Amino acid sequence: MHFAELASVHYQTPTLLTIGKFDGVHQAHQQLLRRLVERARQHNCHSAVLTFDPHPDEILRPEREIRYLTTINERAALMQELGIDLLAVLPFTHDTSQLSPKAFLQLLLNHVPVRELWVGPDFKLGHRGMGTIPVLHDLGQELGFTVEPIPYWTLDGEIVSSTAIRSCLAAGDVQTANHYLGRAFSLQGTVVPGDQRGRKIGFPTANVQIASNHMLPADGVYVCKVQLLDDRRSFGAVTNIGVRPTFGVLGRAVEAHLFDFNEDIYGRPLRISFLQHIRGEQKFAGIEQLVAQIGRDAQFAREWLAKP
Repeated sequence: MHFAELASVHYQTPTLLTIGKFDGVHQAHQQLLRRLVERARQHNCHSAVLTFDPHPDEILRPEREIRYLTTINERAALMQELGIDLLAVLPFTHDTSQLSPKAFLQLLLNHVPVRELWVGPDFKLGHRGMGTIPVLHDLGQELGFTVEPIPYWTLDGEIVSSTAIRSCLAAGDVQTANHYLGRAFSLQGTVVPGDQRGRKIGFPTANVQIASNHMLPADGVYVCKVQLLDDRRSFGAVTNIGVRPTFGVLGRAVEAHLFDFNEDIYGRPLRISFLQHIRGEQKFAGIEQLVAQIGRDAQFAREWLAKP
């Protein structure tokens, strides 16, 4: 797959393209992209996605706090697995937001020869969202492409969306979030030195530095799988997200206790995949109660992971 900024793309092959943020690349996105890839191959065309970085709301609604489900690199990897030929990234700026629908499409067509534009039922493009589907139909006739509206995709009667997945994660419901995603929600980051408290109480943890704009599940304790990205080994784990109230620590931390593992992994990248919520974060009267509860959490996680 070709993954690049739109400005550096110079395609000649007729292309079927869809436009969107695609944060999470969840099950609805996957259904759309598989159909796009299949149709493109049937017609000897390329399949392509145009996405934005940063999220348009960071420019248009800076008062809103954006929490990403996936980084742009994670989105690229997931789209590559689905067979997409091109992921073009358009840096979203104030100037971008001022482009008329026609100007935006002309900019796009300078780099990608679009034959079909696939869009969702409420898709809008260009300044103030003036590029509605009827407008795009007219512009397509003028500029040489067709518009293919794609209906919402539902799962168990519910519309699957990035917003719905964020709501699930905010409530600690990682199983429903994973159902919508079609895979386990994960966090990727680098192991950094912590306060060593876990090691002192018999449960050493990897303190993982996560990008500040990445979505985190609700504070609490979770059954997880942890993969060391540089050597691909995986381990069962119990992960705590929160402020560690028993120790009076401020600031949220992500700490994973890997089972049957005792190595120095400072500075190494890992991925934590969240499988099951165990409990919310609690403040304990003392260290003994905390240690006993962590032991029960670890036992629960081991038993959960051992199930078929």
